[in-house]
Amino acid sequence: MPELPEVETTVRGLARFLDGETIVRARVNRPDMRKPFPPDLVQMLTGARVTGLGRRAKYGLIHTDRAQTLIFHLGMSGRWRIDPEEDDKHDHFVIETEGHRFALCDPRRFGWVDLVRSEQLDTWPGLASMGPEPLGDELTPTYLKLALAGRKQAIKLMLLDQSVVAGLGNIYVCEALWRAGIDPRKSAGKVSRPALERLVPAIKEVLAQSIEDGGSSLRDYARPDGELGYFATRFDVYGREGEACHRDDDGAIRRIVQSGRSTWFCPRCQK
Repeated sequence: MPELPEVETTVRGLARFLDGETIVRARVNRPDMRKPFPPDLVQMLTGARVTGLGRRAKYGLIHTDRAQTLIFHLGMSGRWRIDPEEDDKHDHFVIETEGHRFALCDPRRFGWVDLVRSEQLDTWPGLASMGPEPLGDELTPTYLKLALAGRKQAIKLMLLDQSVVAGLGNIYVCEALWRAGIDPRKSAGKVSRPALERLVPAIKEVLAQSIEDGGSSLRDYARPDGELGYFATRFDVYGREGEACHRDDDGAIRRIVQSGRSTWFCPRCQK
């Protein structure tokens, strides 16, 4: 599933061609994806000018001058195609400007779009309970210490809780915990202040590096220009079960399951 860096990469790719442009045509090629398209979607977008693009957690945002924001989620296999040479049967939603065409292609149809009043974004159900952005200034060791105080759940699971930190997914939590030397099984409330002071910059660093690399291309994900992200070549633990630890030559990467999700870590160097 595309995670925060993949969504950020997508938004930046779209912004190069869409920001400031007027949508001259919009169409939906099926009634729904994971959920129905808003009934007034085509009407509200046709003729609207894009005033900016952004991201909140794993949601992409396209703002318009009609005080409406298009929210998109890429689901498992969704991606935007810019100026595709030909139509694809999985292009479920298409918008066009005078110079470009943007097709939301999603073979598995787990993605979706919604249209909301821009002033109501913070209270929209999917965003209302979100924690701070991991790349923002609000994510600090002090914030995490308070948010995790008394929590018995494993630190790995608490970092995946979107009400604690917005947008963190399995890949980057595994990688950040390895960089910070924290055992993913440790009770969140028992993670020390020094460990959190390592963890916060590790989270920011791993996300920033992945964005720079264009994300991690797993299965169907690709950037809007069709190129594949290559952060997967930097993985220290994710998907490396049985391989040598990059930090401890005597360590081997282990995989366990936590609440139905795979976790990769090094038992020797993560304490």
